[in-house]
Amino acid sequence: MRTEFSSTTSSGGMSHTSAKSDSDLSSFLQPLRIEIDTLYDLSYRLSLTYKKLAASPEHFFPTPITRLPTGLETGRYLAVYVGLSYLRVAFIDLLGDQQRVRRTLEKAWPIEEHLRRDRAQDLFTFIGDCIADVVRDSLNNPSEEVPRELTTGISFCFPIRQKCLNEAILMPTGKGFALKTDLNLHQALLDGYERHTWSPGEDERCMPAKRRKLFNLPKLRIAAMTNDTSSTLCSLAYTIHSFPNTRAVMGLIVGAGSNATVPIKIADLHDRKIQHIREKDPSAQKALVSTEWTLSSASAPIFELNLQTKWDTELDKHCQRPGFQPLELMVGGRYVGELVRLIAFDWFHGVLGIPRSALPANLVTEYSLSTDFLSLKVACNQSDEKLAMELSHELPPPSMSDWRWTPDSSRDFRVIANYVQDRATSLVAAVIVGLLVCAGEIALQPPHNHRDLLTATTSNRKARTDESTTRWKNGPEELAVAVSGGVMQHYPHYKEKTQRYIDHLLIRAGPQEGGKSIFLRDVNDGGLIGTGILAGTTAGEIGGIIGSTFEA
Repeated sequence: MRTEFSSTTSSGGMSHTSAKSDSDLSSFLQPLRIEIDTLYDLSYRLSLTYKKLAASPEHFFPTPITRLPTGLETGRYLAVYVGLSYLRVAFIDLLGDQQRVRRTLEKAWPIEEHLRRDRAQDLFTFIGDCIADVVRDSLNNPSEEVPRELTTGISFCFPIRQKCLNEAILMPTGKGFALKTDLNLHQALLDGYERHTWSPGEDERCMPAKRRKLFNLPKLRIAAMTNDTSSTLCSLAYTIHSFPNTRAVMGLIVGAGSNATVPIKIADLHDRKIQHIREKDPSAQKALVSTEWTLSSASAPIFELNLQTKWDTELDKHCQRPGFQPLELMVGGRYVGELVRLIAFDWFHGVLGIPRSALPANLVTEYSLSTDFLSLKVACNQSDEKLAMELSHELPPPSMSDWRWTPDSSRDFRVIANYVQDRATSLVAAVIVGLLVCAGEIALQPPHNHRDLLTATTSNRKARTDESTTRWKNGPEELAVAVSGGVMQHYPHYKEKTQRYIDHLLIRAGPQEGGKSIFLRDVNDGGLIGTGILAGTTAGEIGGIIGSTFEA
């Protein structure tokens, strides 16, 4: 079973080329198709890979988070989110079981390329200046007493390692940040903000009024540092308690980059990775694990099943870190546009024979076709005629070329983009299911004996399902995956297709214990809001460090 895309193609108006049929383009794109049996096999193999990585000392590092928010935390916290291309800062007001969350004084800044390439000091000075800007706005009310310190949470789009929640060390990243991998992020953030605070040794009365305003801000007390998928999960967990029989089990981001965080049993993790958790929380049963599932160490089944195409290989060969994140190149927003460009160029030039010099520069030049453009202009439901007009304006051929965008060639382009998107959603679905198998939330039968076992086990599993359903508040359990990211949330039909593939995989797997299903739930701005929530959970405004268990 695969989604079929209607397509009629042509050379786009050049007399020396001939029209190509639907089957020609379909055959050309065949390497992108993943049949449902293969997808099931992939998800099963991924689950085994994830279990091995969890049990290894070098991968699937747990965070110090062993409990999720209860939804009862209250208070006001400063939240900072360092994204791939932007920085956001806001105050997050936790309102407990009333209106849940309110954010105020939010501001956003682009992170310029030179800040990601220069010394870490430059980046964190920029971050400190932006934080100070928001803090300064919060002090404009003269009737409010200036706090001595602000409880702060910060999340990052890049991978980190932690032994305690308010400290973090940067891990190797392929996300465009040229920072030392042993960088202490806690200290770097404080150093970047420090020049905006008043030091006890200074005589405040001797300062000019302007300097007092600029440099007499409250200090930061960093209560929580985390990655954005963990904060996205915490954001959903804070609000999910109002939904009966629903439990937050994963935070997933598919944007410019991709990652997921899942709670995994501590007993399934390597002893070397959990010593700090045992010391601080001996009763902990699970910990959030940032999986970094796009890395090569987690992607072996992609190669075992021969799912990497010649276009993927070409893209990987010329990326910043070849071989580092093979799955990222197949699903991440940073690369989807370039993958579509490579395939489209191969079709128009390699198959239809259109000269390179006659094609639009955006189809010829590396990284000149963005995923945003595909989302906004190509994937939307407009007619082929309108798309041809749009492409003629946005992706014009050279002035001396006699090739033009036509409804047929525009449809070809859209079909190529649709195939790339469809494959990406199926891969993301396989990853989600595989991770939840690794976490012990659902079960998959081994593919080689799946058909034989399915009939024999259906009655037994139904009995277990009926028993578990009774235990779970007399209803089937929904496993909620908190999803965020520009590609997942804004690329047309991306989330719906991913959900559909998840459903097909679960149907193939057979009934789940407790009648479990997996449902994708949008979490807007979880990287920012969840960070404030996590700071509130750690601060323990309702009495000590609190939190729900992962099973509640």
